[in-house]
Amino acid sequence: MRSDCMIALLALIAAAGQAAPASIAEDFRLTNPRAIELFERDPRLMQWAVRAFDANGDGHLSIREADTAAIEFKRIADGDTDGQVTPTEYRSASDFIAARWTSN
Repeated sequence: MRSDCMIALLALIAAAGQAAPASIAEDFRLTNPRAIELFERDPRLMQWAVRAFDANGDGHLSIREADTAAIEFKRIADGDTDGQVTPTEYRSASDFIAARWTSN
């Protein structure tokens, strides 16, 4: 994966872990409205996300489903729980997910 793509993916993951607004009116806001880009750029993660987070079973990730999946990916990937996902953590998490939840 090219380094500029990796940087963009890491920025998307970082945004995924930020707290959502607390008011009822803001409950429908996404934590990371661009989370779908993470999965569009990584077929292994897309396969995992569709299997695990496709709530309506249509075989595709909605923006809301992708948002939820990105939050879970960050939880898995952030090994040192510093709130950031490094390229090494990203690769490790992607490999972990591929080994356990995707077919080759």
